[in-house]
Amino acid sequence: MKKSSFAISMSLILAAAGASAGTRDYIYVVGSSTVYPFATVVAENFGKRTRFKTPKIESTGSGGGMKLFCQGVGVKHPDITNASRRIKKSELDKCHANGVKGVIEIKIGYDGIAIANSRKAPRFDLSRKDIFLALAKDVPDPKDPDSGKLIPNPYSTWKEVNPALPAYKIEVLGPPPTSGTRDAFAELAMEGGCKQFAWIKQIKSDSKKAKKAGDKKLAKQLKSRYKAICHGVREDGKYIEAGENDNLIVQKLEANSKALGVFGYSYLEQNEDQIQGSLVDGVPPEFELIANGKYPVSRPLYMYVKEAHVGKIPGIKEFLVELTSENTWGDEGYLVDKGLIPMPKEEREKFRKAAMQLIPMQF
Repeated sequence: MKKSSFAISMSLILAAAGASAGTRDYIYVVGSSTVYPFATVVAENFGKRTRFKTPKIESTGSGGGMKLFCQGVGVKHPDITNASRRIKKSELDKCHANGVKGVIEIKIGYDGIAIANSRKAPRFDLSRKDIFLALAKDVPDPKDPDSGKLIPNPYSTWKEVNPALPAYKIEVLGPPPTSGTRDAFAELAMEGGCKQFAWIKQIKSDSKKAKKAGDKKLAKQLKSRYKAICHGVREDGKYIEAGENDNLIVQKLEANSKALGVFGYSYLEQNEDQIQGSLVDGVPPEFELIANGKYPVSRPLYMYVKEAHVGKIPGIKEFLVELTSENTWGDEGYLVDKGLIPMPKEEREKFRKAAMQLIPMQF
């Protein structure tokens, strides 16, 4: 009875939305610039192979896509959002508060975050500690790194960060805060270097201890301080927010051989005649090394589907069949040709089941 009432309520919500915003006969997808090229090729193949219209795909960034996706149910809201990070609990809570109750999580594969430069310049060999010291807003005092004292980032060149690096000015083109690539870069690269300072790592340990002891206020303060240190990016022009267009970063690297750029592996692979990926902790951003987890700056990619729109917006179920086909995301699928790192077969089966049976995610 409850299920019937819920279905009726959803129908009424969708009907009301349709009346105010018109009907829609195509799938509407928003989200990550990293997932955008993968979603686009799936949409194009879907449009060619089925009786449905080619879905509309917009690159809004992971955070921007989540915001649009979670605003509500109805034809004026997206059916699917792409993300280069997992949805946050706060975002899922926002979805639920706005009536988006059934959210289907589909991991589509893996990606590496490349720190690349022009092939006209020497290839960089960076540690995560180098990346943190070059790009953090505040860093441990170089005169006494173990003192527990932070100062505004004083480094102007890569050679000042590490004598083994070129004497180039630090200039890194990268994604804005709304991007999942930015979130993942901060967590995997910058935090990976940040916690190599024992006293900073201790802050995180102390936060966990405080939480375990029941002091939630102290735990939150310590966690906030740790994140501010490790994820805070300098704002003095050394890190340049280049928007959500990763192709634009590639073009700027070609024009400026001394700059570095941050973007997903697929863009590196597609432009390898012009740019090269830096080694990170001695490991190059290559397909096999990302797939086996040896490359340290890699992350999963996702699509999130609004269950309430399935059956109301034409073609969503069929689009998910195309997405989760072995010909699409399998070891020899066409997304691999575009730079996607495929999941192991068991993991593909898990998320194919979630997509086919429309199983809502839970934290």
